Amino acid sequence: MTTKWGEITAGEIVSPMQGELISGHAGSILSGLSTDSREITPGQIFLALKGERFDGHDFVEKAVKQGASGIVIEKDRVSEVSADSGLVTIAVTDTLKALGDLAAWWRKQHDVRVAAITGSAGKTTTKEMTADILGIGARTLKNRGNLNNLIGLPLTLLRLEEGDRRAVLEMGMNVPGEIGRLTEIADPDIGLITNVARAHLEGLGDIMSVARAKTELVEKISSEGQVILNGEDELLMKTASRFRKKTVTYGIRSGNEIRAEKIQNLGDKGLSFELQYHGNSVPIKLRVPGSQNLFNALAASAIAICMKEPFDHISKGLRGFKGIKGRFMLIHLPGDITIVDDTYNSNPSSLKAAIDSIRELAAHGRRVIIGLGEMLELGNETVSAHLEAGGMVAELGASYLFSMGDHSREMVTGALDKGFPTGRAIVVESHDEMKQRITDVMKDGDLILLKGSRKMGLERVSEGLKERWSGEG
Repeated sequence: MTTKWGEITAGEIVSPMQGELISGHAGSILSGLSTDSREITPGQIFLALKGERFDGHDFVEKAVKQGASGIVIEKDRVSEVSADSGLVTIAVTDTLKALGDLAAWWRKQHDVRVAAITGSAGKTTTKEMTADILGIGARTLKNRGNLNNLIGLPLTLLRLEEGDRRAVLEMGMNVPGEIGRLTEIADPDIGLITNVARAHLEGLGDIMSVARAKTELVEKISSEGQVILNGEDELLMKTASRFRKKTVTYGIRSGNEIRAEKIQNLGDKGLSFELQYHGNSVPIKLRVPGSQNLFNALAASAIAICMKEPFDHISKGLRGFKGIKGRFMLIHLPGDITIVDDTYNSNPSSLKAAIDSIRELAAHGRRVIIGLGEMLELGNETVSAHLEAGGMVAELGASYLFSMGDHSREMVTGALDKGFPTGRAIVVESHDEMKQRITDVMKDGDLILLKGSRKMGLERVSEGLKERWSGEG
């Protein structure tokens, strides 16, 4: 019988967490698990996590007042809880590990096929595309937003219910070992890596370390699991090959098992291609533009093919995909002005992909304005990466560059070094200034790209421009 919240008891979760029930009744029914004392509902058990800025043990009392039926705490904090209260209290050595162990056990109690996706860029879009395809034929669970870390992924798995037949899980990381641990927890039937690029270098050091960290998925996936790789990424392919596991590859070159052929750029309307696999083919139409979305669609198709989904499900699922806010999302304003909101995050690889796609959209002579926020977590490559970013803008032939952040001057310098016109590459000090500078130079028909790391919050510029120009329209 499938394990489900509302029926499972406190006693049943003790062993999977390698814990000890130190108070309360083992037969107490639990309605769910939460790590956030603000969101506890009556009947749930509260698991106290330690973070850099908080310690969940400090919120146990609040969780109990909110109606928690029990708590999971670390053994060295047991003395702070009254055993006479009758409250279910489970003590574990490490609550983060216990959360992952419980999620791994929970996953095995359900008849579900799991696909796990990691990579330096494209994870979330690939996840959403994949879920749209798989959801046509079976109830499919996916991470909400980007809850893809050692907390978010286990909490996602703990949402598995009896009717779920598929799960699509995005896996992120900042330091070595995270992808390996997430793979152990998720035990995926299919594991896909989108690419390897210069991201999270602050915690990893260099791109080779990124490649090794991402391919922990290949190392840790079970021998029965299916590995899918971007066959165009040479570093990824080379690094993954050391584990000698059978792989399926996707891309546009002839050597890939899953390929895109007859690719057509449809400008603002998206793109189309023919999906090829072992002599079978199906026409695909995407409503979202950009070469990066071609590869995201191929990745999602590869997962669906390995899940033995019908080709018509792949075509229908991708045709219905509308994009994700902040990820190369087009916003149309009066006067045929288009904002490309790619503000969710940025690294050198994703910036290059965005600029390449802008080049495609601007192919018919549209003027381009670029607003960039700095790229974070690049470690020793921070300065060179921002010089390179400015250079890419100059090579694109953009009309203006506005840059913001601690390394905005490097972006301007990089553009000027590549011949960008003096006076048109400008450092701005705030979101409001970037919005005003862009407003001052905008003309009908312009194409505006906004991109920066998450903490730069450039969506505020996008929203400001939208409000200003839509109001005038």
